[in-house]
Formats: sequence, C-alpha cells, structure tokens
Amino acid sequence: MNGYRAKGLAAWVWTCWKLNLAGAMEFRMSFLMTAGMMMVNNTVWILFWGLYFQRFPVVNGWTLQDVMMMWAVSAGGFGLSAVFFGNAYRLASLVAGGQLDVYLAQPKPVLLHLLVSRMSLSAIGDVLFALILYVMFGELSPLGILRFALALLIAMLIFLFFVVAVQSLAFYIGQAEGIGHQLFQAILAFSTYPTGIFSGWGRLLLFTVIPAGFISYLPIGLLREADLGFTLQALGVSLLLTIVGMGIFHLGLRRYTSGNGMGMRM
Repeated sequence: MNGYRAKGLAAWVWTCWKLNLAGAMEFRMSFLMTAGMMMVNNTVWILFWGLYFQRFPVVNGWTLQDVMMMWAVSAGGFGLSAVFFGNAYRLASLVAGGQLDVYLAQPKPVLLHLLVSRMSLSAIGDVLFALILYVMFGELSPLGILRFALALLIAMLIFLFFVVAVQSLAFYIGQAEGIGHQLFQAILAFSTYPTGIFSGWGRLLLFTVIPAGFISYLPIGLLREADLGFTLQALGVSLLLTIVGMGIFHLGLRRYTSGNGMGMRM
C-alpha cells in the first residue's frame, strides 16, 4: 500500500513540475530572456576568474578547472533547487502573509506541496550554465558524470534546506524576509569562492553556521580527488540540513495563523 502511495505522490510531483514548465513556456520570450540574462550574469564572473588565472595559474592549490567546477556545482545546485522547489525562496513572505491556507486544505504533504508549486525561470539559466561549464571543463566519463551528479545533489539539498530553515523563521519572528534573503545571499556568495583563501574563524564559519564550504570544496574533495571522508561529511551535512529544515518548518507550522484567504489549486 505504501508503495502505491509513494508512486502516486511521485506522479503528482512530476505533474506539478510539468505544469510549472508549461506555464513558463506560455511566455517564451520572457522565459528565454530571463534564463539568458542569468547565464550572461554568470559568464561575467567566469571571465573575471579566467583573467585572474591568466596572471596567477594556481591559488592555494586551486586551478582554473577547479574554480570552473566550483561554479558549475554552485550554479547547478542552486538552479536545481530553484527550478524544482522554487517556493522555498519566498516561504517567509507566504508565512507572514498568511498564504499557506491553500496548501493546508489539500491532502498532500504541506511542505512538499508548497515547494513544488513554483518554478524560478532565471534558475533554468543557472542549470544550463552549469551543464555547459561541465562539458567544457569537467571529466566526461561515466564516473566523472556520476560524481558531478552527486555533487549537484549535495549542493541542491544544502541550498534548499538551508533556505527552508532560515525562511521558516517567519513562523517565530514574523517578518523574516530580510534575514532570510541576507543569509541566502551569504551562502550563495561564499559557495563561489575557493575555500583555500579562507582560514581561521572564516573557514570555521563556512563549514558550520553557513555551510557554503561543503559546496565550494566539492570540486576538490569529490570531483578531483574523490576524498571519501569529505564526501561522507558533505552527504551527512546535506541530510542533517534536510532533517533540520523540515523540523523547523513543521514545528513552526503549529504556530501558523491563517490569513483567512481563499484560493484554488488544481
């Protein structure tokens, strides 16, 4: 029975994703421009790093290929989280505005329903950008592709449930959009800088409070050297964040006050 239920839930999630994409494709020019501008924005940073490594070929053991893979993992992980679970990044505003009623009224897992109900168009550009970078600089072998897929999964989970956790603070402190946005910008920014340039308290911060270090070090600890110890730590952190993020959300949901709004979802 549980197998049938899981299969039905997976089919429902797949349908939500297809409807989100179909809705985005209704305005194809807007879709292409939004995704394209995100790719252009990321390309500017890649050009900057390319010029930097022309002058300094190695930075604390990091090469140009490592930095390109760091950007591929970071952009791809964030992109996947925002494409498939786009409502995570506006959770605080939904809670503060009392707009969760429509998700509570339906016989679906509340958090999953909320997350899959929206897709970020610009994030599609991040995913495409990540794939292009991997084709240009990555290891195009079955094992290399498998490692890259694992790195994307780890990065996606860390981004997604870190954001769910900080955005769920809205249940406890009310208006949490500001702090949620700032903390998201922090993990996103630090995940695109080599961990080798940080030391002391800065490095400790990146592997604890803001776990961006587990994303930015993946090109070294998984894609280049396949360090089993680091890989297990990164997997452990991603699973821990998943549990913590879900826990903070569901505990906060008990404090939720309805916005008395009416809405309809198919």
